[in-house]
Amino acid sequence: MAPSLCAICKTERAYIKRPKNHAKLCRECFIRVFEDEIHHTITSSKLFYPGEKVAIGASGGKDSTVLASVLKTLNERHGYGLDLVLLSIDEGITGYRDDSLKTVMNNAVQYGMPLKIVGYKELYDWTMDEVVQTIGKKGNCTYCGVFRRQALDRGAKMLGIKHVVTGHNADDVAETVMMNLLRADLSRLSRSTSIVTGDDRSEVKRSKPLKYSYEKEIVLYAFHKKLEYFSTECIYSPEAFRGSARSLIKQLEKVRPSAILDIVRSGEDMARLVPGESSSSCACKGQKAPAPAVVEDDIGGCGSTNGRTPGGEMAAMDKQLRDNEVHAELEVDVAKTISKPKQGGKETEKELPIRSASGPSKGGRQVLGQCKRCGYMSSQEICQACTLLEGLNKNRPQIQI
Repeated sequence: MAPSLCAICKTERAYIKRPKNHAKLCRECFIRVFEDEIHHTITSSKLFYPGEKVAIGASGGKDSTVLASVLKTLNERHGYGLDLVLLSIDEGITGYRDDSLKTVMNNAVQYGMPLKIVGYKELYDWTMDEVVQTIGKKGNCTYCGVFRRQALDRGAKMLGIKHVVTGHNADDVAETVMMNLLRADLSRLSRSTSIVTGDDRSEVKRSKPLKYSYEKEIVLYAFHKKLEYFSTECIYSPEAFRGSARSLIKQLEKVRPSAILDIVRSGEDMARLVPGESSSSCACKGQKAPAPAVVEDDIGGCGSTNGRTPGGEMAAMDKQLRDNEVHAELEVDVAKTISKPKQGGKETEKELPIRSASGPSKGGRQVLGQCKRCGYMSSQEICQACTLLEGLNKNRPQIQI
């Protein structure tokens, strides 16, 4: 049988079968199409403006490495006029983050970008190794996720930058959609599907240029571009709840390649049900940018190790909740009351709402304010990071926030 020709150029031999739509492409056409789809996402969603200083959340993994490489290429090719900086977070995970930071340092030299490293120990006086020693391996990703998001924003503020881009891909967004559906958390679903979090009025906004890029295609791009990245999985992640959602989505992808983008689009549609929520999808509304025709089925719209868990999460959570009830009377929860300034000679107290994942969801759009403790931007009076830190410092870590 004669070798297949590239579906775009019709001249070169096809070496790559795209995971997104099974189109057979040559190496050069695949790289160009991959970059063009990201350019389409950037321009149609108006992610940047000329002269903007942008921090790239760099972990040394495949996603952030590809993001840095693609943004550098597109910035030069299309004249975005961006000032790109690498921003890396040191979570304090021995044998994992310390090694991956070496890759980030090499990338900074290779791409000619300044690098800023911010550590959990510096910001919170805790490392993830210390957190895991305190709470165990169940729920540690919740702590790391909350701390990391805030650390990226605080690192950007140190650099005087108001825009951070992250390497979240289509698989990540689809996993988050599935997780929030299982939690019945509609308000969080709307934020997680948005390509931009925050706006020009926010202290720092975050965006996801790789939102419509498949994880497998990111790996293929890194391989064919010969990019250097750190591929070891976080030593604390295998028992995360996200792994269950990831396994389910990978099974769906085997049956239907477009399943990942279908879930992302469905999440965007459901997010519009939140009152006052703006559109969270690409501004092209799913219409493809003009491109050479490819005759394949299931062509999508805009352009790791499988998770594993031994189970028993609900039993462990139930036991922890019962233990919390036993010890609840032995301490004072300072998050419940905060003294207000004296008014008319009397000191008043304000009771703060306590967030509960098991409580009824209001479903409305959350209003961004400031945490009353650390002053960091938050939709709650006490931000998630301060809530988690309080539990750690009192040796009573919380499972949920």
